[in-house]
Amino acid sequence: MAAGAKQPTGRYGGRTAGERRAERRQRLLDAGLRLFGGGPGYRATSVSALCEEAGLSTRQFYEEFSNLEEVLAALHTLINKWAEEAAMSALATMPEGGVEERAAAAFRAYASCATCDPRRIRIAFVEVVGVSPQLEAQRLARRGRWAEVMLHELKRAAVRGEAAERDYRVAATAFIGAVNGLLHDWTAGAIDASLDEIVDELLLMLIGVLRPKGWRAAP
Repeated sequence: MAAGAKQPTGRYGGRTAGERRAERRQRLLDAGLRLFGGGPGYRATSVSALCEEAGLSTRQFYEEFSNLEEVLAALHTLINKWAEEAAMSALATMPEGGVEERAAAAFRAYASCATCDPRRIRIAFVEVVGVSPQLEAQRLARRGRWAEVMLHELKRAAVRGEAAERDYRVAATAFIGAVNGLLHDWTAGAIDASLDEIVDELLLMLIGVLRPKGWRAAP
């Protein structure tokens, strides 16, 4: 290389190739959120329609994703990540709180994050269901992650004498399934209730799991 020659920076318009690619990916995800969650839905959206919505070419689409299912999977992951961060942040603010207070804070933070944009909840609880074996595996893995969080809280309550001492593995999985089913039906308009009423009902269900008939608090 000749003395004084410079290595190419890969910059165009003041941005690196990586920055431009990240922007394209974000534009495709934003378009997916609008079309899958607020427009015709995942199954009625084509690659060309998504690209038109994002203002990008199909060539640019295939540089980021192999197919539309990957866009849906990425959105599902993001929506759950945001909701988990909200719930964990709520729990972190009350480390010494009782199980009812901690559960109420976590449920409210989770539900508020998931439902703050109707498009998010439609994608997470409606559009993602039954798409493919791969996406079903991702959906069930995410439910399993929520069940682990739930199991940790249930065990914590039992240790503190706020709940019955027993194996909560099945109960945690069943409860998360109930949460998903309830939010799915609520999103679909099958349940006429406010978000506060939904959270209150979840709390009643949780206390029933933690404190069966005849249970007494430890002294």
